[in-house]
Amino acid sequence: MSAPHTPVERSDFDQVIVPTFAPAAFIPVRGEGSRVWDQSGRELIDLTGGIAVNVLGHAHPALVQALTEQAGKLWHISNIFTNEPALRLAKKLVDATFAERAFFCNSGAEANEAAFKLARRYAHDVFGSEKYEIISAVNSFHGRTLFTVTVGGQPKYSDGFGPKIEGIKHVPYNDLEALKAAISDKTCAVVLEPIQGESGVLPAEQAYLEGARKLCDEHGALLIFDEVQTGLGRTGELFAYMHYGVTPDILTNAKSLGGGFPIGMMLTTDKVAQHFSVGTHGTTFGGNPLACAVAETVVDIVNTPEVLQGVRDRHERLKAGLLELGERYGVFSQVRGMGLLIGCVLNEAWKGRAREIFDAAEQEALMLLQAGPDVIRLAPSLVIEEADIVEGLARFERALAKLTKA
Repeated sequence: MSAPHTPVERSDFDQVIVPTFAPAAFIPVRGEGSRVWDQSGRELIDLTGGIAVNVLGHAHPALVQALTEQAGKLWHISNIFTNEPALRLAKKLVDATFAERAFFCNSGAEANEAAFKLARRYAHDVFGSEKYEIISAVNSFHGRTLFTVTVGGQPKYSDGFGPKIEGIKHVPYNDLEALKAAISDKTCAVVLEPIQGESGVLPAEQAYLEGARKLCDEHGALLIFDEVQTGLGRTGELFAYMHYGVTPDILTNAKSLGGGFPIGMMLTTDKVAQHFSVGTHGTTFGGNPLACAVAETVVDIVNTPEVLQGVRDRHERLKAGLLELGERYGVFSQVRGMGLLIGCVLNEAWKGRAREIFDAAEQEALMLLQAGPDVIRLAPSLVIEEADIVEGLARFERALAKLTKA
């Protein structure tokens, strides 16, 4: 019998947790589908999806069953042994994508760390030690480890931690000429998000990704797509690269893959994967049976024509509703994104006020996200019910009505 839980409240966060986050004033305690209940029993509509994580909403019966079944069998076995869920998951991902090999870890940062290390190791082995430069985009976000935060193009996240990892260049996003000017025979990899997520839900232009692929081929560099946020159905295709018809050499994903259970992955080709031989990279928990059993179920459900078409349909429904609200209340200059990764760009009069809108929405029992100070981001469950979209938009309208009146 388990011991009774010690009562906790939001103020405890400020006493016992390292202050790297500033969470909302309420504590969610239960979720079902796209609805969440807090400690007081208040019901909220969740359009955050745990920041593009809960692809099947909260407490999806198939995920609960997969986790419960695996929990009764095998939790952890280490990488001295392999396990059935990891092998099944890898086979399904390889069959569904360009890739021939998978590497499992625990987060998006770890997936990108593996990708950047692999790119450097590949270039070192094939071309020599001078080919180690990595080019990424200004305002990109690739994780919080020292390597990934240095590759990320936002100095506010990487400054103040001592000397940075060398050999990283940043160029403006969607600017092919800038990439052309920066790339050289010293470049081992170009890393891009098909949609820049954290910095404002900004999709890549078709010609930009096509051009990046061509430049990488010309210079013997690997093209890495960071699909930590865009992958696993979020955009209406299994992975965003499929929209563009541009194939990377390495792809990373995390958020959506476990539907809420922590797991990350890196996918790549046989040719590149061979340069991570035994002992060159590793992880204690990566590929553990619990995470992989859940992720396998997520892939089975999401990678179907019905669910992927459903994401595209929901995009149209949400976008139309958001454009209407933006027009009625004069707050958005643009609604952009793909699938169920949507950014409402605040107009000149509302610039810098995303947090105010976030707070006003919470007062109307609606959970939203920011993507910087000028963009409201929505990343709901891929299977969100029509009734929750309707009610979510109604609550958003109430929040905007109060704000604009004030």
